[in-house]
Amino acid sequence: MPKYVYDFTEGNRDLKDLLGGKGANLAEMTNLGLPVPPGFTITTEACNTYLETGDEPTELRDEVSEHLGALEKEMGRKLGQPDDPLLVSVRSGAKFSMPGMMETVLNIGLNDESVQGLAKQAGSERFAWDSYRRLIQMFGKTVLDIDGDHFEEALEAAKQAKGTDSDLDLDENDLRALVDTFKGIVRDQAGREFPTDPREQMDFAVRAVFDSWNAPRAILYRRQERIPADLGTAVNVVAMVFGNLGMDSGTGVAFTRDPGSGQQGIYGDYLQNAQGEDVVAGVRNTLPLEQLEEIDKPAFDQLLEIMKTLEDHYRDLCDIEFTIERNKLWMLQTRVGKRTAGAAFRIATQLIDQGLIDIDEAVSRVTGDQLAQLMFPRFDADADKEQIAKGMNASPGAAVGKAVFDSDRAEQMANSGEAVILVRRETNPDDLNGMIAAQGVLTSRGGKTSHAAVVARGMGKTCVCGAEELDVDLKNRKFTARDGTVVEEGDVISIDGTSGAVYLGEVPVQPSEVVQYFEGEIDPDSDEASDLVKAVHRVISHADEKRQLKVRANADTPEDSERARRFGAQGIGLCRTEHMFLGERRQHVERLILAEGDDERHAALDALEPLQREDFVGIFTAMDGLPVTVRLLDPPLHEFLPDLTDLSVKVSLAEAGVGADKGGSDDVERDGKLLDAVRRLHEANPMLGLRGVRLGLVVPGLFGMQVKAIAEAAAQLKAEGKDPRVEIMVPLVGAVQELENIRDEARGILAEVQESTGQDLGALVGTMIEVPRAALTAGQIAEAAEFFSFGTNDLTQMGWGFSRDDVEAAFFSRYLELGIFGVSPFESLDREGVGRLVRIATEEGRAARPDLHVGVCGEHGGDPDSIHFFAEVGLDYVSCSPFRVPVARLEAGRAAIVGAGSDSR
Repeated sequence: MPKYVYDFTEGNRDLKDLLGGKGANLAEMTNLGLPVPPGFTITTEACNTYLETGDEPTELRDEVSEHLGALEKEMGRKLGQPDDPLLVSVRSGAKFSMPGMMETVLNIGLNDESVQGLAKQAGSERFAWDSYRRLIQMFGKTVLDIDGDHFEEALEAAKQAKGTDSDLDLDENDLRALVDTFKGIVRDQAGREFPTDPREQMDFAVRAVFDSWNAPRAILYRRQERIPADLGTAVNVVAMVFGNLGMDSGTGVAFTRDPGSGQQGIYGDYLQNAQGEDVVAGVRNTLPLEQLEEIDKPAFDQLLEIMKTLEDHYRDLCDIEFTIERNKLWMLQTRVGKRTAGAAFRIATQLIDQGLIDIDEAVSRVTGDQLAQLMFPRFDADADKEQIAKGMNASPGAAVGKAVFDSDRAEQMANSGEAVILVRRETNPDDLNGMIAAQGVLTSRGGKTSHAAVVARGMGKTCVCGAEELDVDLKNRKFTARDGTVVEEGDVISIDGTSGAVYLGEVPVQPSEVVQYFEGEIDPDSDEASDLVKAVHRVISHADEKRQLKVRANADTPEDSERARRFGAQGIGLCRTEHMFLGERRQHVERLILAEGDDERHAALDALEPLQREDFVGIFTAMDGLPVTVRLLDPPLHEFLPDLTDLSVKVSLAEAGVGADKGGSDDVERDGKLLDAVRRLHEANPMLGLRGVRLGLVVPGLFGMQVKAIAEAAAQLKAEGKDPRVEIMVPLVGAVQELENIRDEARGILAEVQESTGQDLGALVGTMIEVPRAALTAGQIAEAAEFFSFGTNDLTQMGWGFSRDDVEAAFFSRYLELGIFGVSPFESLDREGVGRLVRIATEEGRAARPDLHVGVCGEHGGDPDSIHFFAEVGLDYVSCSPFRVPVARLEAGRAAIVGAGSDSR
């Protein structure tokens, strides 16, 4: 029989799958002897049973009753008893941190009778009625799904009636009246009375937490963070401790290091006479944590000791929530803290130097996505800019966009291609869609531990919080700075998440120092190099030492090739040749298509060949000594011709006597022939039509011209003492016979060039595996191919039966909502389907040809998760865009360290 409830004394941090992150860490702190309020955790298995069946497991109620009884015995009082009541909180806690995405209800157990007992126990009528109104407000919004604005408006009305803007100025009579008002809101909006039975309150709250796993904002957050949808959440029932008992009480959030920069020190926020949600919600601006030393030095000193204990124990930055109840410190939560990308690299290397982790673990703790964030531009320090406010530097980066004051509007504008900055007084979990859509987030309230800051850091989004100089008017969609500057919705602003500055207008950006390091402009060993550059250098250098996957780049020009080499590429895995037929060269393609005999076709090919040779000389020179895989022409020929509709109109107008100055053709005979060719080549589904290897077989001499240009370029450089390493790749092969025909033609041309130049070219001929049939017959194809390169873009399209240009806009968002897949298969490789084709082709290809080199050149070659899969399968290299090369190097190293990179051959 499964066990659904665990006391904090029964768990530990290794049980996150079962107890969730919060429950596992509460248990771990209890085991360490830290001051944790007693409680118990309802497991994720109970949640998943509830979500699957619509009802709780039959054993759950009895198990909860047993653990609640033990808690009551330990505390010496019963839940909600009229005199001296036990109150509890009910909190969510999934395996992976989802800040603010699910529900929490505090002060469960209060009713009209127990509130009197709480007042007597605490010696404060105000505190008791404040706690009661908080319960009704949270319960109404969370459990009964009442719009929170009803409660907020009532609270604002009470403060206005009192002539104050702070809820601290409301006395017990005001709060008692507010409780009655809140009960009326529940009655009107939910059609029922607020439940007064303490156990009914707790049971309702537990189910609400279960339901919140599938709330829209939780689903959106999981999709953004790629958290599996089937994990479920645990529920933690914890004895209440109170930070709102008076000025000798309070609540706070602390970090053992600065989550923004990684620097060691005292970082966090504290709020006197408050409960935990007040800090995170940002409804009152907090005090810096160091001021706690002046307020309550014994509690401050104890907190510092606990922070060191936790960081040493977890060997990482820890995020801590705590409450002080009448000068007694209680630990409510800890977890490995979210951090910015720069902080992640700095902290990893700091922990090496402190002897807490080794460099292998340091590499495993940073990600390619974090490295990519560090490669984005920053504001130009020398540019003219008008600063209008300054807030807290909550999440670094440079963001420019139009000010927008609600999340739905931000999402709409972003979807139409506009860059926006989401401006709010403070954000809450319902703002997640706007935060995802925006370039950055700006709030006038809250600190570094507010919802906006925590969520923005987690997703690598620029954020400035607590810009108190701004008066944000959401109703009229504008804000006013202290100097009188007014920014209306649609006006452009710039925010600097590194300094906290807010600027009017667009501020120019400059390259990232990390990019400058990769470009070779910054020496990491020099005194001028920043600590961030030094940290990135240490990590990436070790990743290079550990990785088994080589990293190449997709590059089509000498300039791209040179940059890729500076970024650490070990060759070119995909050099596309189609762009070489565009621009002024399009006329030669048109001549080739319109050729009416061998002579005209040869003349067109002869005109193209020297141009192609010149292209390859530049690329081979940039990659001297490294392999370059050249893909022969892949797109359908009609892509090099004018648009069918445009050409038809031009010809029709000309035939009607309209001149070229008014849109008609200036050469009706030529354009008429072109129109006939366009119609002849028109295909209903060109991506599955005459392209790739089929072109080479149907258009005599086309691939031969390209192979000759490649061979002559390589021979020229060989004669100059250079070392070109050429790989010729035939695209879209589905049958070995297709490849054999092109391979034989290519080998004949290579032999002719070698004989005429006296240069041994050593060129390889291989193929892309991008048609499912090719993957399933890879053993046959390997007998004719000297290498494979997976074109995972087309392999995904054909494997799923998707037309990428159509399906992503048409229905992918719905598929993501329904959980059909957690992330687009064009972003991260579908391991079960397309990945299986990759595995089959690799294994069967190498069985037929043991020395077969295998790589990947689709967009998945730069995706961190996909790279780990390619390492697991045993590929020789991945190839990606030049900018993603450092990301791929890091992820290949991480894959080797975790064992996925072991040779599977």
